[in-house]
Amino acid sequence: MPRSRCPLPALPILRWLPRYSLAWLPLDLLAGLAVGLTTVPQALAYAELAGLPLQYGLYSSFMGCFVYCFLGTAKDVTLGPTAIMSLLVSSYASHEPVHAVLLAFLSGCIQLAMGLLHLGFLLDFISFPVIKGFTSAASITISFNQIKNILGLQGIPRQFFLQVYETLRRIGETRAGDAVLGLSCLAALAGLRAVRSQVPRAGPAESLAVRISHLIVWISGTARNALVVLFAGLVAYSFQVLGSQPFRLTGSIPQGLPPFRPPRFSLAAPNGTVPFQSMVQDMGVGLAVVPLMGLLETIAIAKAFASQNGYRIDPNQELLAVGVANVLGSFVSSYPITGSFGRTAVNAQSGVCTPAGGLVTGALVLLSLAYLTSLFYYIPKAALAAVIISAVVPMFDAGIFRTLWRVKKLDLVPLCVTFLLCFWEVQYGIVAGVLVSGILLLYSIARPPIKVSEGAVLLVQPGSSLHFPAVEHLRDCVCSRALAASPPRSVVLDCCHVSSIDYTAVLGLAELLQELRRHGLSLAFCGLKDSVLQVLLSADLEGFQHFPSWEEAGGAELGGSRAEPFSSTADSSGLIQ
Repeated sequence: MPRSRCPLPALPILRWLPRYSLAWLPLDLLAGLAVGLTTVPQALAYAELAGLPLQYGLYSSFMGCFVYCFLGTAKDVTLGPTAIMSLLVSSYASHEPVHAVLLAFLSGCIQLAMGLLHLGFLLDFISFPVIKGFTSAASITISFNQIKNILGLQGIPRQFFLQVYETLRRIGETRAGDAVLGLSCLAALAGLRAVRSQVPRAGPAESLAVRISHLIVWISGTARNALVVLFAGLVAYSFQVLGSQPFRLTGSIPQGLPPFRPPRFSLAAPNGTVPFQSMVQDMGVGLAVVPLMGLLETIAIAKAFASQNGYRIDPNQELLAVGVANVLGSFVSSYPITGSFGRTAVNAQSGVCTPAGGLVTGALVLLSLAYLTSLFYYIPKAALAAVIISAVVPMFDAGIFRTLWRVKKLDLVPLCVTFLLCFWEVQYGIVAGVLVSGILLLYSIARPPIKVSEGAVLLVQPGSSLHFPAVEHLRDCVCSRALAASPPRSVVLDCCHVSSIDYTAVLGLAELLQELRRHGLSLAFCGLKDSVLQVLLSADLEGFQHFPSWEEAGGAELGGSRAEPFSSTADSSGLIQ
């Protein structure tokens, strides 16, 4: 008797915790530490990008680590602030911490609802060209947004085109100290990245000295953000001791953990109180864009690393994990978070075995908040800008334009629409890209390819299912070819590719049957799948006849006379789009 399969536990942590091996512990500790050393400097930099006080980057960096350990289904994924999410927050939160925290709470509620209702399929309507157009434009926008910090400029507007104009106009005001430090940090980050990627792993047969040198290179490359920020901070502190300061510094960051309290649903203003409804109206379309992009980023990263490492994820469970992380994060003053590709890559390359590595990362962030914030005062803004630029430059994919031109040129339309409009406003680019992709999808449904082959009878073969936008196209195609032939020919409709049909299409086929009968012609169906056949039989079409194959239909009595069997060597054939 076959054994019944036991259902998986509802809580993902119960799937791996009971079989946790002590041999995994050192690897999880090492991975959590490596990710933590990347997280802390990136958190400060991303808060600057979001237009929020820097401590909010740290507030946003630990709750996701803890929640994902319990609810996540991918061992490699880490949740926290990202460049993309920080850019969206800067667009929709009005640079107000209260708005940003409320946005995290509302986004989490929407993500939770989508997970509970199994609405993850909605993300499938955001096509790959739209995603690539958005991330490539975001890479340029975010990078240029940080040029002002590299050059030490102040008072630069955040709108992209105004930003470009003002930066170029005021480039003569560049602070030499910030520019030199910022460019040096960029060069150091690029060099450490290159060295780490090019040095091969040390084999077990290598000598101890070789393995130690490889370990040093690996640690330096993995923790490059922390090393560069630490070095820049030491340089700034040295100048401060000498009595001069050529850099713009981060400044004071409140020490201590954030209080655990619900997000505020109103905002005190000089002329009164901003109510909840007004705050929601200010967020606008961000209430749709932020949760969707957060889910899309997390699931895409989880799928990519799960496929690479040979395990499976549960997309709906991922929706729940991100939703819970954002809801609980809002209680510790977090702005919206999502999966981070860069930190997830560090986690995977560090050999993490379970999501428990996130506990170490979260603990390191909490330690930084509790004891190290006073040291962050001396971190130059140019160094944080270099960290951001180094993180987002790889997001620009120039090759996608060439690839789509070679594979399918039509997909360049949503890519370019999204890419260009994102420089104006992020939401316009994403919405326009999704709309263009939707129009292209609907057009393919409304105008399916129809193969028409002529013989003694006319063989018409739709290339996909028949739905109401396509029925007029099919009727026009059949009538124009059947009646224009000399003599007019009866029609065999080969439905081998038609897996579904709706009522409007059935009515259209009934009208087509009547129209052909008025001209003394017949319409026969063949290759009908069971589901389609049942629909057509239920409609009780007058004159309806169907055959298992087109050979039988071609040899049947059509239009009152016996037609010759249809052969594969037809007189002519065409493909109508």
